[in-house]
Amino acid sequence: METITVNASVKYDVIIGGGLLECCGGYIKNVTIADKIAVISDDNVSGIYLDRVKKSLTEAGFEVHSFIFPHGETSKCSDTLNKIYGFLAMNHFTRTDCIAALGGGVTGDMAGYASATYLRGMDFVQLPTSLLAQVDSSVGGKTAIDIPEGKNLVGAFKQPKLVLCDTDALRTLPKDFLIDGMGEVVKYAMIKSAPLFDILMKHDIDSIWEVMEDIITRCVTIKRDVVEADEFDKGERMLLNFGHTLGHSIEQYYHYTGISHGRAVAKGMEMITFLSEKKNLCRNGLTDQLLACLKKYCLDISVEPEAKDLGGACLNDKKRAGSCISVIICSDIGVSSPVKMTVEDFDKFLK
Repeated sequence: METITVNASVKYDVIIGGGLLECCGGYIKNVTIADKIAVISDDNVSGIYLDRVKKSLTEAGFEVHSFIFPHGETSKCSDTLNKIYGFLAMNHFTRTDCIAALGGGVTGDMAGYASATYLRGMDFVQLPTSLLAQVDSSVGGKTAIDIPEGKNLVGAFKQPKLVLCDTDALRTLPKDFLIDGMGEVVKYAMIKSAPLFDILMKHDIDSIWEVMEDIITRCVTIKRDVVEADEFDKGERMLLNFGHTLGHSIEQYYHYTGISHGRAVAKGMEMITFLSEKKNLCRNGLTDQLLACLKKYCLDISVEPEAKDLGGACLNDKKRAGSCISVIICSDIGVSSPVKMTVEDFDKFLK
């Protein structure tokens, strides 16, 4: 079991290991004064884990209520968020109570945003059950919902009080969800860690289980360091969005159905690296090396839109400031930086 402490505006631990959901109540009791806790989950995850989580919370002395929503990115919207607000009000939750996000990235983003905004703020804990959520979205305090004009455009920074990454939960994931999470793992290797990239190249989607806890720990440690240096996404934290500017546009192109976040990010990394190599902004051969890694994790995919077709959707990207946008480019494995371009230059870059 590993514990990584994040020293952000709220100091909290990320605990990584097996069997954590069965004893989550004791861990959560140590970080909140709440008497009552709202477990927010989707209709896939709740059927597997909700009973054991509620049992542990009840044994720890919490009054437990649960809100279940339909799984999928299309639920990460204002309609579901308003239903969560209504649920909290009907059950008389107060500012001293707590929300627990049980599930993947969609659940964590939405439950976190609800905790940031309902009564202007409640305690919040993350119980991530997907690889993508454990290595990325559960840590760092970014919460959001989607709107038709783009992904994660409405949100708030809200650091959790605790993150429990139960690695046993990953064993119940369909292979597609494991593949999806590996998109973010490859991202961390590309932006900050050549040693992590070497580990990934020595394994594949079937053998990665041998080093899974180490993989999660490395990714969370990288994110911890970046978040501590730039909690509110004004500088270095932008690096975490490598592949995301085009990836989010791909997701929007498919109306958030048919292509998952991790796969879209993988394609975004491939596109941006290919264009960077053509324009001598990265080492020759880097695209082929990245593609070799993506192929090991079934992330070498094809999409209908080309990079030049995605520029318009990028105009609402969160890394845009005025007439400029910061494009994250890896010049080599483990070496990344934001490159500021005007919107016009970025459009030319994509073409």
